[in-house]
Amino acid sequence: MSITVQPATQLGPWDSIGPAPHSPVRARLAEQLFRYAVRNLPVRVALAGGERLGAGGPGAPLMRILDPAAFFHRLGADSKIGFGESFVAGEWDSPEPAELLTPFAERLADLVPAPLQALRRWVDAPKPGAERNTTTGSRRNIERHYDLSNDVFAAFLDETMTYSSAMFTPGSDDLADAQRTKMDRVLDLAGVGAGTRLLEIGTGWGSLAIRAAERGAQVTTVTLSAEQQELAEKRIAAAGFTDRVDVQLRDYRHAEGGHDAIVSVEMIEAVGSEYWPEYFAALDRLLVPGGRIGLQAITMPHDRMLASRRSHTWIHKYIFPGGEIPSLRAIEETVRDHTDLRGTGRHSFGPDYAATLRAWGDTFQQRWDDIAALGFSERFRRTWEFYLAYSEAGFRSGYLDVWQLGFRKPA
Repeated sequence: MSITVQPATQLGPWDSIGPAPHSPVRARLAEQLFRYAVRNLPVRVALAGGERLGAGGPGAPLMRILDPAAFFHRLGADSKIGFGESFVAGEWDSPEPAELLTPFAERLADLVPAPLQALRRWVDAPKPGAERNTTTGSRRNIERHYDLSNDVFAAFLDETMTYSSAMFTPGSDDLADAQRTKMDRVLDLAGVGAGTRLLEIGTGWGSLAIRAAERGAQVTTVTLSAEQQELAEKRIAAAGFTDRVDVQLRDYRHAEGGHDAIVSVEMIEAVGSEYWPEYFAALDRLLVPGGRIGLQAITMPHDRMLASRRSHTWIHKYIFPGGEIPSLRAIEETVRDHTDLRGTGRHSFGPDYAATLRAWGDTFQQRWDDIAALGFSERFRRTWEFYLAYSEAGFRSGYLDVWQLGFRKPA
């Protein structure tokens, strides 16, 4: 049994997922490993035919495997991609995917027996060379995600059109207010005020640039997304700040000028470890002596980063080609070894990202009819349902974190 999917006019890679590959030996091994992984997890796994797996009680998160043969064949062919593809294809489902995936994320390091983890380099598919974040590759990677459709993002983001973690204040769950709090804090880290010459790396849809202009800053903001540039310029004009904000379609490596402050919110994840030294060297080069930086970055544990950095995953294939999440240690070591910058402060707020993703996921589902009307398929809906839930589980479990980091260039 599988879930029926509908045709659409805006086709993407999710619509090209074919039948499960046929690999009996790999499928048998995948099934054995899956049974091993869930045996002590506080989840309920219900296989078509009536068999039950997992250690969860009646209230534990539920996973329904509707087509076990297809599920295990996909898992055997490539577990890092097949698990998500099987969800998109409707071969397994869950009433609460984020709650189900959280226990998996909490035990990610030991779901597979230690002796088999040593085989990772031979089993995991490597990242495609075409997704390297060269100057041309970066633009292509960014376009595949951010040029999807401004209308899709507008459907599930809050009024600020901010696509990064919010920062909630105690007692408040208003997402737009929490986004403004986040923006204010990163601008404070960079010391942005009246007359500040600010460079923003990663424009988004212009909200942070507008917030900085409201403080009296003169802002240059760079993006690789033509869709984002177009809408950001419209929003900046509507806010009355065209004279204070210059939106450039430009790679950070080609940014120019001397700036009093730099902010970059969740852009480092699109840089790639190969280019982290060049990224931080560019920040150092573009900052005047005494200048300050406010950086927001998603992080993962250093050992997990090292173990997984060369693997090609479902997220790379369907959501963020070329993406790579750093560890806090990797950021600090790169800054130390390739710049003269000095840290001025750091603050983590991973649980706030889980709450942000939950809000996005809920709104995405509530607004699905509007998104479908744009021509997107049921498989697109399931792709984004899995992506948002998978990400939420990462932050709920503590496997992922998000930091705001301050740096200063010596005078």
